Amino acid sequence: MTSHDLRSELESLTTEAFRPDLAEIDRLSTLDIARLMNGEDAGVPAAVAARLPQIAAAIDAVAARMSRGGRLVYAGAGTAGRLGVLDASECPPTFNTDPAQVLGLIAGGPRAMVTSVEGAEDSRELARRDLAALGLGPDDTVVGISASGRTPYAIGAVEHARALGALTIGLACNEDSALAAAAEHGIEVVVGPELITGSTRLKAGTAQKLVLNMLSTITMVRLGKTYGNLMVDVRASNDKLRARSRRIVALATGAADDEIEKALTESGGEVKNAILALLTGVDGPTAARLLEDSGGHLRAALAAAAT
Repeated sequence: MTSHDLRSELESLTTEAFRPDLAEIDRLSTLDIARLMNGEDAGVPAAVAARLPQIAAAIDAVAARMSRGGRLVYAGAGTAGRLGVLDASECPPTFNTDPAQVLGLIAGGPRAMVTSVEGAEDSRELARRDLAALGLGPDDTVVGISASGRTPYAIGAVEHARALGALTIGLACNEDSALAAAAEHGIEVVVGPELITGSTRLKAGTAQKLVLNMLSTITMVRLGKTYGNLMVDVRASNDKLRARSRRIVALATGAADDEIEKALTESGGEVKNAILALLTGVDGPTAARLLEDSGGHLRAALAAAAT
């Protein structure tokens, strides 16, 4: 593609559109710019809401595969890649997932998290190489992320994954994008032109963050990583999380502090096990067996203990 072709393609994208009404934004007061920016951001949730059916369908497909041991892999370049890495990195401390269960790939590798890696986003082959190292299978999911919906790295990742039979999702912020077309599940959250022309870390980035929050969080809910709105799979790895574990058990059971401490000690700090033991009166080994038989779903284990 020539530079002229690329320029013409970018000019056709909503995310790259120039807004003449903001051409003198730099002459406004700081407060007025902040008000403008806040007003622009306020429209993002509505754009996400317009795509909730597609988001929900994608989540159900991801959860079905992850329940069989599949992995969730994000792939993107620049801001989109960083958002994927961020979402993946939050899953182990929040839901006690194995670090290899939810992964984030960014074009150019780890150093691209903090600096630009020239040309990395333009390579489909680089995406294929990054994914080849993971040994993808049909229970895995690859989510290509690209505000423009045209980033070769994200498209290459989706194409490679789909060829291997993995589930594919394309998350973009332009309609009729190549990325959404390449994926089994296309999610196009159209937020419109940016306050600063082409700066898709703004509204587009916010929209992508909201969708990724939904993909990972609701998938984990479907996998039994929560009990109601409590993070019962939290891993108590520091003082704050240990205190949170005690609070979660208290909220779920209403038990006294000494009972909670005893249950957590006997369960090796496993919040689900402690809750199950306190609510049903079973011992630690029985709680562990009931949870294993229930696939880690606390509600199912509680029902099994009651029969």
